[in-house]
Amino acid sequence: MRRLRIFTLMGKSASGKDTIYRKLLEDTALSLRTCTLYTTRPMREGEREGVEYHFTDEEAYKRFSEEGKVIEERLYHTVQGPWRYFTVDDGSFDEAGAVLVIGTPESFLSMRNYFGSECVKPLYIECDDGIRLERALKRERERKIPQYREMCRRFLADCEDFSEERLKEAGIERRFRNDALSECLKELSAYIRKEENVYGVV
Repeated sequence: MRRLRIFTLMGKSASGKDTIYRKLLEDTALSLRTCTLYTTRPMREGEREGVEYHFTDEEAYKRFSEEGKVIEERLYHTVQGPWRYFTVDDGSFDEAGAVLVIGTPESFLSMRNYFGSECVKPLYIECDDGIRLERALKRERERKIPQYREMCRRFLADCEDFSEERLKEAGIERRFRNDALSECLKELSAYIRKEENVYGVV
């Protein structure tokens, strides 16, 4: 019998997790589906409602929270004000099968507490800090209005959000190195298939 299995993809900013996330979803052999997160931050250039995120506001967040539908949430104090990112129990997890979401060690713990440790599995992406900084700077330069201060804030905040202490507290031991995208994807795909085979569903 196929059960719900949630894979939480995590990594510091510019570690390549967005590209990895997209590639894994495109791999039809894995049969992954996704849950679109909600955020109160402004929509960025090139983003689309319901694709990258559900773009909402503080009032909607409060309504979901009062209804007990907020599974996990994160609040970031940015140079443009406070931004929330949160997962809502909006029906996305009602079906059995494998779900891929992007998160942090904190959101991973909240998801695990909500659904159970057998259901929620971590996928932690590692990448050299120098490479990440180069990628982040290149990406920011390509924007119409670069946000260099916010880029630096995210880069420094990652040191705390993904500290070894927090990873250990969350029980995240296995690392997937993104030195070469193709090799990283192969390793992740093999791991996902192995985890799915625990329930005999692949």
